[in-house]
Amino acid sequence: MDPNPADLLLTGGAVHMVSGGTAEAVAVRGGRITAVGSASDLASMAGTATRVVELEGRTVLPGFQDAHLHPPHGGLLAIECNLHDAKTATECLDTIARYAAEHSEREWIAGSGWSMDSFPGGTPDKESLDAVVPDRPVFVTNRDSHGAWVNSRALELAGIDSSTPDPPDGRIERGAGGEPSGTLHEGAMRAVDELVPATTAAEWEQAILNAQTQLHALGITAWQDATVLSHTLSAYRTLAERGELTMRSEGNLLWDRTRGEEQIDELLAMREQGSVGRLRIRGAKIFQDGVLENFTGALLEPYFGTDNRGIGMHEPEELSSIVTLLDGHGFQVHLHTIGDRAVRESLDAIESAQQANGRRDARHHLAHIQLVHPDDQPRFAELGVVANAQPYWAAASRYVTDLTLPFIGEERARYHYPFGSLHRAGARLAFGSDWTVSTPNPLEIVEVAVTRVEHPNRDTEPMLPEEALDLETAVAAFTRGSAYVNFLEEKTGSIEPGKLADLVVLDRDLFDPGAGPVGDARVLLTLVEGEAVYDAL
Repeated sequence: MDPNPADLLLTGGAVHMVSGGTAEAVAVRGGRITAVGSASDLASMAGTATRVVELEGRTVLPGFQDAHLHPPHGGLLAIECNLHDAKTATECLDTIARYAAEHSEREWIAGSGWSMDSFPGGTPDKESLDAVVPDRPVFVTNRDSHGAWVNSRALELAGIDSSTPDPPDGRIERGAGGEPSGTLHEGAMRAVDELVPATTAAEWEQAILNAQTQLHALGITAWQDATVLSHTLSAYRTLAERGELTMRSEGNLLWDRTRGEEQIDELLAMREQGSVGRLRIRGAKIFQDGVLENFTGALLEPYFGTDNRGIGMHEPEELSSIVTLLDGHGFQVHLHTIGDRAVRESLDAIESAQQANGRRDARHHLAHIQLVHPDDQPRFAELGVVANAQPYWAAASRYVTDLTLPFIGEERARYHYPFGSLHRAGARLAFGSDWTVSTPNPLEIVEVAVTRVEHPNRDTEPMLPEEALDLETAVAAFTRGSAYVNFLEEKTGSIEPGKLADLVVLDRDLFDPGAGPVGDARVLLTLVEGEAVYDAL
């Protein structure tokens, strides 16, 4: 028997190290991986107090790391009006009516989760909302949070009417006479959103804990919160100081596009507060465009049949100045880029920052990358920019077939979510979910990355199958790739002696072709530094 027995021994399974190679067993002691090898070689490391888990052929992977999501808002779904399960307009209205009846104490009815493809043209109307909640204001954002559905009372309180101009960074959906119809896009939401009663500090703390519990059960051991504001930073700090933050949490402070460079001092002060326990704040988030479905994604050429090229939230020169400023202060810059123009302008801005400040290990990343022009695909590797992908959308869903492809045209459709091309061009891939926009389940996301077929509608045709990734590459993007963008690759992201024991055990051998669809696999055990944060064994 080993004189220093392991605290935990996972044995008799398919240990995919991600760094290269496979094994049968992993030994953990003091929160770290002490040995990886065959079941017979590691058997002597089991002592009388060692927890031995017989894997029986099941998979061990490094813990998944989500490189782009919104945990506090996901955790708030437990107390807000949650429309994520509503599939039709009628179901949305029924859910809102039921929530309003159950919460007569609420001054506002607020929530999220309606799907654009549930409504004609992706734009619900105020009249149907007025019919179910006539007396209180309603503000419910859609799944991607780039649009909101409001009723007449909310518009009235915000002072939005036919004479209200569209803001530079948004659009008010209107009827034939110019009257607001009930959908607000991007910056047009701001006037109403500012009136919604604030979530309390205790509610934000509970929301993060809710999200942490839910995502640990999916095998996630680290996340990168795409948008951290002062109130969510305070909640994160409180939990970290109390030792309740078991998730490794990277955060990005939001660059307020309604303000200028004077905000840098505030961001620096907030970043200074952001290293407590498992919490790190080192990034800054910039929105450079909207989304294609509401024609606010920024395109190099107009949307098909229009003269509209979308909305660039910052002019190219301004964006370069902002990125150069943030880079010069040591921030990792995280850019929201949907359209091909937003991608190009963001890559240009990072290149300008490198020319001004010198190149460093910044690990700037572009999230979403829905349309990447072929000329720009090699630039990710050339500039050292991480391609932060959300592969669950890379399939022929109704969102794509009804609200996207008809308006981008055939040529752009050929480089729609071009993850395979980016990988072949040498780009470093990191995967995220963008939860609550879509599922946070890494296994379902990996399945779509590999098949390019909509989950769970697996009988549909694959979308651009040449852009599919092999399973090994997809798993690496959700582990080692995201660990890299999280500055954690020296500690986690692969199964190697000396690294922290952030691990996940699945219910099958994920790489066995006979084990069934990847998205059907389930997590049985999630470990953070060898401690179970989820245990269904």
